[in-house]
Amino acid sequence: MIVLHDFHRSSASFRIRIALKLKGIDYRAVVHDLDAGAHRSPQYLEINRQGLLPALEIGEQVLTQSAAILEHLDATYPDPPLLPNTTRGRARVRALFQMIASDTHPLTGMRVARYLKGSLGCDDATVGRWKRHWITETFTVLETMLAADPATGQFCHGDRPSLADIALVPQVVSARAAGVALEPFPSISRIFERCMHIEAFRSAHPDSCAIPTHA
Repeated sequence: MIVLHDFHRSSASFRIRIALKLKGIDYRAVVHDLDAGAHRSPQYLEINRQGLLPALEIGEQVLTQSAAILEHLDATYPDPPLLPNTTRGRARVRALFQMIASDTHPLTGMRVARYLKGSLGCDDATVGRWKRHWITETFTVLETMLAADPATGQFCHGDRPSLADIALVPQVVSARAAGVALEPFPSISRIFERCMHIEAFRSAHPDSCAIPTHA
C-alpha cells in the first residue's frame, strides 16, 4: 500500500496528488493539519525528520521532497510519462518546474508566512504583498517563456501534461488565493484551464480532496 502524508492546502502535496492520479496509482492519504502543527508531532517526525509535507510511504521506504518523489514515480510508473522523450525537452520541463518549486514556492509557502507574522511581526496585508510580489515576479518571466517558445503546446511543453504543469497548477491556485491578478498572464491562465479539464488535476485540487484519514 502506498501512503501519502498530505494536507489539502500544501502545494507540494498537491503536486504529488496530481501525479498519483495521472498515473492511476492507488494510495491512501493520511492528513496532517498544518494549521494545527500536526506535521511537527513526534509521530510524524519519525516518518519525516524535516517535518514537512509531503512524504510518500512505499512499503518500508519513505520518500520526501516533491521533486524526488515525482522523479521516483515517473521512473517506477512510466505511463504516462511526466518528462518529454528528448534531452532538450526534459531540460526545459525541469527548468520550468524548478522556477516554481525551487524559486517561488519556498518564498510563498505557509511556513514562511508563519515566520513573517510570528517572528517579524508582519500583519496579514504585508504578508499578502510579500506573496504577490514573488509570485508575480516569477509569473511575469514564466509567461514570456511560455508565450515565446514553440515547444509550448496545449500544456507547458507540448500536448500532454508534464512535471511543469504539475508545478504550475498548484502555484496558480495559490496565486488566486493570494489575490494575484492573472489577466496579465494569458498563457499561464490558458494552460491552467486546460489542465483543469483533466480529472486528475480536478480531483487533486484542494477543494476536491476527500479527507479519509487524519493523523
